[in-house]
Amino acid sequence: MKLAEALLQRSTYQKKIENLQSRILANLKVQEEEEPDEDPQALLDAALALHKELCELVKAINACNNRTRLPDGRSLSDALADRENLMKQRDLLARIASSAGGRDYRTARSELRTNVLLSARVLQQQVDRLSAEYRALDVQIQATNWITEF
Repeated sequence: MKLAEALLQRSTYQKKIENLQSRILANLKVQEEEEPDEDPQALLDAALALHKELCELVKAINACNNRTRLPDGRSLSDALADRENLMKQRDLLARIASSAGGRDYRTARSELRTNVLLSARVLQQQVDRLSAEYRALDVQIQATNWITEF
């Protein structure tokens, strides 16, 4: 099995757990003298068992990420942290650039004008640079996921 397949399995487990939780909550309470459509205890047991399987899978994925190296020598774990950092920086700058680029709408000439203290153009250039770095790193991570034996 490849690492990418293990990551897909992790996602499947997470979705199944969410589904089980919804079903538990839907069958948790019934009116007197009625029966639930599904046994909430059986659903809970299944969800807890799946949580244990998911935990073991995540541990194995983390171990694989720690020992797997990208072509630049970085561990896959470090690359994932770097990718997340790039995304958060990009999102921060994009929100600021969006706000900086807004127009100053005054309803009367007597109102004070506002001055934008950061250049929307410069911020957008930084967003574009971070986006390109993110995409390049993400491609390396995805390629590594599909060639790494789990």
